[in-house]
Amino acid sequence: MIISSLIYHTIKKMKFNKDTKIGEILEISPEKAEILMECGMHCIGCPASQMETLEEACEVHGIDVNEVLEKLNS
Repeated sequence: MIISSLIYHTIKKMKFNKDTKIGEILEISPEKAEILMECGMHCIGCPASQMETLEEACEVHGIDVNEVLEKLNS
């Protein structure tokens, strides 16, 4: 149990970057879906988006990746 707790807290403190895949963000922190949707990424459930990097998704949607990263990592 202690090891699982340590892994959980380590993952929750993970900082996302422009190369993090949308699927990884949602797997690690499902609550971040709300932030992505508020930023204009309404297709996060699309199978193709799961393998797309945050930078690629932002580019497609005309969103500043640095602004999204600031919100995701706050």
